[in-house]
Amino acid sequence: MGFKCGIVGLPNVGKSTLFNALTETQAAQAANYPFCTIEPNVGNVGVPDPRLDTLAAIAKSAKIIPTQLGFVDIAGLVRGASKGEGLGNQFLGNIREVDAIVHVLRCFEDDDIQHVDNKIDPISDAETVETELMLSDLESLEKRVPAAQKKAAQGDKEAKITASVLGQALDLLRAGKPARLVTPKDEEEARVFAQAQLLTAKPVLYVCNVEEEAAGEGNALSARVFEKAKAEGANAVVVSAAIEADIVTMPVEDRGEFLEAMGLEEAGLARIIRSGYDLLHLITFFTVGPKEARAWTVHTGAKAPDAAGEIHSDMQRGFIRAETIAYDDYVALGGENPAKEAGKLRQEGKDYVVQDGDVLHFKFNV
Repeated sequence: MGFKCGIVGLPNVGKSTLFNALTETQAAQAANYPFCTIEPNVGNVGVPDPRLDTLAAIAKSAKIIPTQLGFVDIAGLVRGASKGEGLGNQFLGNIREVDAIVHVLRCFEDDDIQHVDNKIDPISDAETVETELMLSDLESLEKRVPAAQKKAAQGDKEAKITASVLGQALDLLRAGKPARLVTPKDEEEARVFAQAQLLTAKPVLYVCNVEEEAAGEGNALSARVFEKAKAEGANAVVVSAAIEADIVTMPVEDRGEFLEAMGLEEAGLARIIRSGYDLLHLITFFTVGPKEARAWTVHTGAKAPDAAGEIHSDMQRGFIRAETIAYDDYVALGGENPAKEAGKLRQEGKDYVVQDGDVLHFKFNV
């Protein structure tokens, strides 16, 4: 399915350092000057899920393949981007191509690292980026909505839908609010709204980049960001990009001890991934056998044929049924055969809504 989260923020807030840590690469050049990231770097990250390891151990799978989430490191934005300042046009274009926005905010003091506005204020930084996104959407809709309204008055059905749902977005933007607050009244409006690709319609996760000492509980600056996120119904997490950068240089077997010494239960990656999943309303299902145990991603509410299509289009086209075992039953009973003997393997049809953690085996014919 290829979900992508765009890492955005002002220059020098730690975007590229975080990207490097998340993807365990040095693909993005991390340097202390604006616009060190000029072309967006893209990296796919395996989603950590202990359930997959448990299933693989039970099935004695030869390979373990996690599901993945893509991260795009996008060039830093500056005030005036909506008018083409800095790398504005490129920045806005790159955001348009991602499914969600991971908005990195500087929540630490460091005289050695330049800030473009010469002050540390994550709320102001967030508003700078949000304002540029809103201005870009506003400019687009102020042209599109009147044109749709004119066609709607002439009886054009599609234009009526467009005028209605994008008119809502325009009213919100004029009031200084993001388009993501639009509530389409039906599937047709939802389709038109999605096709509009409005920048402020994308879900946002705020990542508070704090100093190492605050990596566990955050600090006064990150607390303000959490208040902002709560007021917006958005998500926020605390991460120390510096710690994450250190972790990925260590042997895997040493990372747990390091995290414990830092007073952390897990790496920042796991928190960001979980929040990203929540943000995009995603769930995971599994396919398990002796050759491999594999995790797959679908939207919440996806039906069995949709899940089959994530594996191969032929499976979706020729879907017959899904042999289904709940994760808890698979683990408690010790695998597929014991679950089947206990009557916990269900035969589900095309209307079955996949549940998070389902272990599925698809029957199909093409």
